[in-house]
Parts: sequence; structure tokens; C-alpha cells
Amino acid sequence: MIITRTPFRVSLCGGGSDLPSFYEKHGGCVISTTINKYMYITAHPSFQGDSTVLKYSKTENVKDIDKIEHPIFKQCLKDLNVDGVEITSIADIPQGTGLGSSSSFTVGLLNTLACYKREFVSKEEIANKACEVEIEELGNMIGKQDQYAAAYGGLNYYQFNKDGSVYVEPILMNKEAFHKLEENLIMMYVGGVHSASSILKEQSKNVGTLGDKERNLQKMCELTHKLKKELEQGNVDVLGEILHESWMLKKTLASGISNPNIDKWYDIAIKNGAIGGKLLGAGGGGFLLFYVPKENKQKVIDSLSELTELDFKFDHQGTIPIFVS
Repeated sequence: MIITRTPFRVSLCGGGSDLPSFYEKHGGCVISTTINKYMYITAHPSFQGDSTVLKYSKTENVKDIDKIEHPIFKQCLKDLNVDGVEITSIADIPQGTGLGSSSSFTVGLLNTLACYKREFVSKEEIANKACEVEIEELGNMIGKQDQYAAAYGGLNYYQFNKDGSVYVEPILMNKEAFHKLEENLIMMYVGGVHSASSILKEQSKNVGTLGDKERNLQKMCELTHKLKKELEQGNVDVLGEILHESWMLKKTLASGISNPNIDKWYDIAIKNGAIGGKLLGAGGGGFLLFYVPKENKQKVIDSLSELTELDFKFDHQGTIPIFVS
């Protein structure tokens, strides 16, 4: 029996610059952190050795890998040449809520299969392979930040180079500033699910040609560089201002990123003491993230009483095996 645990991520700034239509021209960058909400994947030999059994929101039992319906399961099992296994996945958070769950699943599955085969793979290898599976082999119109965040874990700066390579650098902060950052972030569930691929497809098209949308994404990258410098100097409160400015820019990149309800809840939070915030993920639904000074937190939460708060802490490990029998 193998059990792996892979975190979900919260993107703070720069999201969208990890799309090839942008970073191949300008280079991209993102700051994100993983949180203590996870994707768990288990694997052990199937009772009937010639069958592969997959349990997720449905159950599949096949003798031929090519008959698998779930595209990520199918591609990963084929690429790693694994069959005759029973695999189960379960998550703390529903998919389609802006926390990178699809890539956490891919990263966790690849790590699980590597452990099952008793093969060591680095976090870099897992992240790169997950990008290959999702973007190149399956043709999903998504970026690279989610795969790297899920694999590495922690609060990091990700640089997406024009040649497709990715540079990962931890954000180094003093202990007091780090705890202040963690304490002053709140997440509120607005409901609904979104199709990240469809929103990002439109966004990729919009930022692929020089214009206001592409220039706005360049401004978001400039804000990401500024945020990195400020966080490393312990200036945590600047995150609220950068979140707000970045959210205003992000809403211009594609239709469907926001909607009247999201705008209403965002305005309520700002009026009640939040400095800034954003909708996590590609847009359309999921979680609103706010930076709120400690003394205003309860007031903001109370003002959004129709929404559900998600209590969380930062994760520091990335994808790891937590049980190997």
C-alpha cells in the first residue's frame, strides 16, 4: 500500500503569466503558497492481478489501460507502464474551485506511481512530467504554476522562462513577518465551479497579441517582482495593495473571470476592512482570498456571512509519501 499527500495552492500574484502564449514572448513569474488542504492518492496491487481498478468520483475496472475513461489516469498509467493496480483518490476540497486541484491530482498520481515502482523522482522531475502530461499530451490550455506548486510546496517565487524552463526560489522571510502573512489571509467560498481551461483559452488568445490585455499582464509581472522584494524585507501589508491592483488588472484579461456577485462580495470586504483580495484560480467561482489586518478579520468575515470561511495554514512540504507498507 502506498499513500501520497499533495497540497493545493493559493496564487498570490502573477497568475496567467505561466501560459506559453505569454512567457514564450516575455517570460512570466508567479508567487504562490501551498496550504494544508490536500489530495490523497492510494495505490496497491489489485485483487485480480489482470485488472486495473480506479476509484474517484466513479469507479472504473478495466483489463486494458486504453479502455480507461479518466484522461489523466489513462495517460499517467500508460507513460509509467503500470497496470494491475487499484488506485483511489480523495480530496479535502472539491475540484474546480481555483486551488489547482487538477494538477495536484496529476502530481500526486505521478508521485504515487513512482513510489509504487520503488523509483526515486525529484520534485523537479515530477513537476515537469505533470506539465508534459497535462499540457503536451492531453492538450489542456493551462499554465505551469500549479504543477510546480503542488510538487515543491511552500511559499515560492516561480519564474517561467522563454525556453519553457522553470526556476523555483523560496520566499525567505523572518519568522514574525511569515506568521503575520499567514494570519492576515482569509479565504471565503463563493460556491460554484469553473472551467479553468475555457477561461485560460480565451485569456491565452487575448494576451498572445500586443494590446492592453498583454500589457496588463506585464504589469502583473512587475507587481510580482515588487511583492517578492517587499515580502523578503518583511513588508507584509503591501500584499493587500498588490492583491487589489493585480485583481483589477486580472479582471480585464478575459470574460468570465468575475461576475456581479463576486464583485459585490469583494466590495463588501473592502468596505469592512480588507486591504485587497482576489478570486483564486482562473475565475468564475471557488474562493475569494483577502488580506485583512488582524483587527478587522472578524468584521470582514461577519460582513460575508452568506459565504463560508475556509480555515487554513501554509503547507511546507509539497507532494510526499505519507505511508508505505
